[in-house]
Amino acid sequence: MRFRYGDLMSAPSAPTSPKLAPKPASWAYAEDFVEQSEALDRARHEAAELGLTPISRGAASVLTFVARAVQAKAVVEIGTGSGVSGLALFEGMQPDGILTSVDIESEHQQAARRAFLSVGLRTQRFRLIAGAALTVLPKLSDGAYDLVFVNADPLESADYVAQAIRLLRPGGVLAMADAFSHDHTADPSNTDDETEAVRLALTAVREHEELVSALLPVGGGLLVSARR
Repeated sequence: MRFRYGDLMSAPSAPTSPKLAPKPASWAYAEDFVEQSEALDRARHEAAELGLTPISRGAASVLTFVARAVQAKAVVEIGTGSGVSGLALFEGMQPDGILTSVDIESEHQQAARRAFLSVGLRTQRFRLIAGAALTVLPKLSDGAYDLVFVNADPLESADYVAQAIRLLRPGGVLAMADAFSHDHTADPSNTDDETEAVRLALTAVREHEELVSALLPVGGGLLVSARR
């Protein structure tokens, strides 16, 4: 008997066995597998002083990997923070690549600017736009970006995802941090506003016909989706 692809897609899937989940030591080993630069260390300390929680080392290494894999030259970041994710993106971007980063907090962007300049990045390679993302993003060009990274207000996750899909070129990648919503996403009994908003964004990505997606258990959960 031969199976068709459609048959496999319609067949009920078996739940994943907990035995396949890594032990905490293995998870930590994976998170710290790629050595972090001194600039990233400094940006993390700056984040702590600003009361921010930056993406984990594992998530940062994935961003660098993805940026290198798609040979990113045009990247949008939603949520600048202290520059941790921006530095990770720059490590994988092309030498002439440009990062457009949006954050409502200008103080955070000042920290990111210092971080970028500390590694010798020219000011022409980054645009730091202070403002509400949903006001700024619609002004950016359709299909003009290789990578869009979302790390901002979880309540607006679905709107960010919709903008990201519009901005991406075919073959471009969307990445979204904190997809586990502090371990609440997988708990069906948790229906707080932030968790529901994240679930809505995840569902929109998973069901979008032009996206091929994976949810990676790094940091607080990293969603990655490539546009067809």
